[in-house]
Amino acid sequence: MTSFALAGSLLSAIHRTPGIRRPALGAAAGWLLAIPHRCLVCMLDSEASAASGTMRKLAVTALSPNFREAVRVQSVRVPSPADGELLVRNRFVGINASDINYSAGRYNASLQPPFDIGFEGIGEVVALGSSASANYCVGQPVVYMKEGAFAEYVIVPTKTAIPVPSIKPQFLTLLLSGTTACISLQELGELTEGQKVLVTAAAGGTGQFAVQLARAAGCHVIGTCSSEEKIRFLKSIGCDRPINYKSEDTAAVLRKEYPEGMDVVYESVGGDMFKLAVNHLAVKGRLLVIGSVSSYQSSLEVRDLSMGNLPLKLLMKSASVRGFFLPHYNAHYQASVRHLLDMYEKGGLVCEIDQGDQTSEGRFLGLESIYRAVDYLYLGKNIGKIVAELPQPVSAKL
Repeated sequence: MTSFALAGSLLSAIHRTPGIRRPALGAAAGWLLAIPHRCLVCMLDSEASAASGTMRKLAVTALSPNFREAVRVQSVRVPSPADGELLVRNRFVGINASDINYSAGRYNASLQPPFDIGFEGIGEVVALGSSASANYCVGQPVVYMKEGAFAEYVIVPTKTAIPVPSIKPQFLTLLLSGTTACISLQELGELTEGQKVLVTAAAGGTGQFAVQLARAAGCHVIGTCSSEEKIRFLKSIGCDRPINYKSEDTAAVLRKEYPEGMDVVYESVGGDMFKLAVNHLAVKGRLLVIGSVSSYQSSLEVRDLSMGNLPLKLLMKSASVRGFFLPHYNAHYQASVRHLLDMYEKGGLVCEIDQGDQTSEGRFLGLESIYRAVDYLYLGKNIGKIVAELPQPVSAKL
């Protein structure tokens, strides 16, 4: 996955997404509190209390790709929203492979600890600035992408908040994972009916969408995964040929069953999987690089960028390798989100989530569980997008 530094600009275009109804302010369970010389703040009855209350959040206190070494739980005062801002009580947050890139300081060299971490969340509005009430109200479910999401409460600018019908963690899967698959396949993959598409890490958070969207475009989809449980999941979402690389030789399968190669590869693993993908491109094939998760845990800042015989391999097949960085496709984001929301609400899209129920310690509940969730992601056992639930904090007081 990639940096979320421009996530706000991506989301600003969609906070009035058609089809999402905003509940009337009068229906919200809240009360108005006028704060002199500042703004009008609306708060839920259950949240209205002393303004000196505290909350907990995760913050990077030392730069490291080791999430447990880099990140600590901190207690801070609950922030108050300024005009044009929302105070959101988080209910679910999304876990991404790039969380450790962020904790290592790889995306912004000028950012020094301590700084907040976490990129996406969903919850309800519990307080808001006066101008924000034009489009939002207390009790309203919203989903957002913003740095600092790993917290019990978070300030979200209205331009980056998306109203949704309910607080379902499935909506988290669309903002980054879904749009990455949707836009990259459309703009770079140039899919046409009957083409062969290989999706690596196909049962993961973004791979699941690449499989479904390629299948919806009439393509024949091959997906790599690491367990028989994932094989069953991939079959359930329309993958034509799932490959368990732990029990089958992926290269041998591709040579035997697809000798002419892949028209499109949706690649997020890197390393040996990237090399395999290059070797099995068809004539005029396109390899889309949307991540390189196999390298993220490395402590090395400078990696081997040797291309070896890559230029010759691409030349002889008129093939291409295309990188995809979501913030570079701002202009396509609004249409992508609308399309995915429409597909999901009509039952045409599976948004699989993994809340850690099958782990030895059970579901990911609370801020501390985010450490386990990140570890779990790098074990490669998840099916779908990993999310952690943040139960309503009992002690937090606004």
